Amino acid sequence: MNLLRVIAPLFAFSLAAQTPPAIENDQVRVLVVTDQPHHRSALHEHKVNRVMIYLDPGADRIAYADGRVEDLKFGANEIRWSPAGGKHTSENITDHPFRIVEVELKNPGGSFHPPAQDPLKLWPKFFRVVIDNPQVRVMTARIPPKQKLVPHEHAFARVLVNLTDQHFRVTDESGKSVEITGKAGDVHWAKPNRHSEENLSDQPFEGVVVELK
Repeated sequence: MNLLRVIAPLFAFSLAAQTPPAIENDQVRVLVVTDQPHHRSALHEHKVNRVMIYLDPGADRIAYADGRVEDLKFGANEIRWSPAGGKHTSENITDHPFRIVEVELKNPGGSFHPPAQDPLKLWPKFFRVVIDNPQVRVMTARIPPKQKLVPHEHAFARVLVNLTDQHFRVTDESGKSVEITGKAGDVHWAKPNRHSEENLSDQPFEGVVVELK
């Protein structure tokens, strides 16, 4: 038996398991993981539901302890719901690495009543719901260049994932403004708030908003 072949997949999973969370609090744990080509994880289990944001195209082979095998293919910036499940291994079956943002949900969620100044109500052309269930509302955002968003309300805490570079001016209720810059792939935590925003860039901004109910 080639000992290196045995150790390498376990080592790959060990690195992923030791990756410090990008965000961790009483509501979520967020991991930004890079899966290397042809690396297979050790047998493991996800005990909570997750939102998966695939930053790169790729394919995973999921092999369950009961013998089931599922090949999961995804495109760049694809978003999927991943329910808690049984023990399995996962293997990157492509020849290139890919990055995944995994949002692990710690709370069961509850009812959600969008406020009058909800961004989706105000700008249905800029925001689109891709997942809506008792735990989360997940939206994609595409804000045109130089676009101003009048005062609006985010009723819940949220995880923000940049799909493109960002250069925004954000003004809070007191009138204080700050400029925010970020890179594609950045992950942020935001609490409930009211503010206005402006995309200062000459390019559209794209991102994912994971609202926690």
